[in-house]
Amino acid sequence: MELDHTDRAILTLMQADASLSHAEVGERVGVSAASSWRRIKRLEEAGVVRSRVALVDAAEAGLTVQVVVTVTLRSHGDGQREAFEKWARDHPEVMTCYALTGDKDYVLHVVVKDMAAYDHFLTGDLLHKEYVASASSSIVLREIKYTTALPVMTKEGTV
Repeated sequence: MELDHTDRAILTLMQADASLSHAEVGERVGVSAASSWRRIKRLEEAGVVRSRVALVDAAEAGLTVQVVVTVTLRSHGDGQREAFEKWARDHPEVMTCYALTGDKDYVLHVVVKDMAAYDHFLTGDLLHKEYVASASSSIVLREIKYTTALPVMTKEGTV
């Protein structure tokens, strides 16, 4: 989908505050409420806007441990990649899962209540999967930057 300057401005606003009304978005980007509604609808139908969500602070919700986990599979055949990816999608504590190039197959961002919960996740579940050869954990000490907003607008106007 080709995005113009107004579409990008709308996306930037929606990423900052998805609760804005169509009229508020339109006013801020310089189009009518009806035009704003049509553009947002088109962005949603095209899959550019996948959903509108509330961002929850993990620590305030009692999820105080974050871990970056790299995973190596035993092999890449016999449905092992598909099985691992399904397993990752089915676990709510896995916030993100990326397939990688290089010597590791996947990297996960895991968020849990405490170290006991992570121990259960790692040793009671992940390492018991027949398709997992190894996993390496790095505990997050502090968050330096966290954003869900994609850089659809720059100071120059577009990315």
